[in-house]
Amino acid sequence: MPDPSLRGDTVKRSTRAVAALFGAAALALASACSNPNAGAGGTATSAASTAAAADQQLRVGFFGFAKANSFAQAAWAGVQEAAQAGNATAEFVDSNFDGATQVQQLTDAVTSKRFDVVVIQANDGTAITQPVKQALAAGITVVVEFTPIGGRFDTVEPQVDGVISIVDAPTANGEGLAKMGLDACKQLGKQLDQQSCQVAYLQGFDNYPLDAARTKAAQDALKAGGANLVASPIGGYTPDSGRTAMQNVLQANPGVNVVIGSSQAVEGASALTAGRTDVLYVGNGGSTQAYAGVMDGSWYGTYVIPEKTDGKTATELGLKKHRGEQVATATDSATLTPFKALGTKETLAGLTAEYSD
Repeated sequence: MPDPSLRGDTVKRSTRAVAALFGAAALALASACSNPNAGAGGTATSAASTAAAADQQLRVGFFGFAKANSFAQAAWAGVQEAAQAGNATAEFVDSNFDGATQVQQLTDAVTSKRFDVVVIQANDGTAITQPVKQALAAGITVVVEFTPIGGRFDTVEPQVDGVISIVDAPTANGEGLAKMGLDACKQLGKQLDQQSCQVAYLQGFDNYPLDAARTKAAQDALKAGGANLVASPIGGYTPDSGRTAMQNVLQANPGVNVVIGSSQAVEGASALTAGRTDVLYVGNGGSTQAYAGVMDGSWYGTYVIPEKTDGKTATELGLKKHRGEQVATATDSATLTPFKALGTKETLAGLTAEYSD
């Protein structure tokens, strides 16, 4: 959340340190305002006072989750492809899942004028807000990719004036997972009557705001749809953590019917019920392994963001804006698939995943 969704085993927070670091910057940037209600059909012109010439080579900084993360690597491949085609260089700035480190890295890059365009996969979408405003004030074009930057998780619209937003709203993600979970119940012949279909939802992290928003949206939609939500342990973003979570689920609820979680967690969880036809899985991520699970029938579906395409599109938009072109300010990543991210055996037929876990 993939998922930032796809993180790693730990997400480090340092709210007080970040607040101290940017206290002065916040005063200097008091005129910068948040605009979560910008129209999706709007356009944005270059933040730079003078647009770059078409033949000027630009510098792109990709502030990804971590170099070791397969999801970030997929986006990075797209960033590199767009940079090469768009007369630009590209550099991966690795924060290794650490929000405070990423904040400092962006601050340093702004001070040194290291990049013309930055594409950001935010590890902490709230803490990174002030350095993003600082970057915009310095004439750097900022593209928010995959995870929202700001305090809202229910919109793809820019929450900082001047940025380009190409994201997957966590609440929409959770609702999509729930829809596939309810459809999996139906495929198993289970009634949606608050009792018959037992569903387990494997959370990513319980202390991460993005995960919390997605989890609540998924749980609310599952309950509203008539599912019996019997368990919601931490499943994380690795096969090992998913396997551990599933062991606990099966011990308490051996008759569970549908299990939802990150694609990596589901990889580990599904191994425990190999050969059983009374359990279906729903993953969050469009990896090769997730596609395989859906196509062999052990998974009902998986929520797919084409992350290489997402990274490529984000970079293309950033380069165009920096060169003075008007571009869309908001793009829903789910619309980059013809099936609105809901990958099932029918919708994924004949398609190839853009990355592997």
